[in-house]
Amino acid sequence: QVQLVESGGGLVQAGGSLRLSCAVSGRTFMGWFRQAPGKEREFVAAISWSGGNTYYSDSVKGRFTISRDNAKNTVYLQMNSLKPEDTAVYYCAARLGFSTTYNRPDGYDYWGQGTQVTVSS
Repeated sequence: QVQLVESGGGLVQAGGSLRLSCAVSGRTFMGWFRQAPGKEREFVAAISWSGGNTYYSDSVKGRFTISRDNAKNTVYLQMNSLKPEDTAVYYCAARLGFSTTYNRPDGYDYWGQGTQVTVSS
């Protein structure tokens, strides 16, 4: 059983930065998703077990960075140049092994509880 615990959300002004963390047990391929009120859950970023392969949605590419420290069993999402439209509940997700559906919620087997990120204008 893979367990995920997120932290690091909060309130920040537009243009600011936040770093989300996800503590994860197990050898996993990891993703970050977000869901704004009234919208579907959308892909943000993903990273392979080794950290050698990363994937981003077009909306965050160049502003967000996903990384992991396997010695600490933690995956990070560094979010810079935040915009009000980045406001959402952010979820980390895990699966055992790579999948071509890494950018879809149904491509993951395990989910964290979510952490709120609010960007004020």
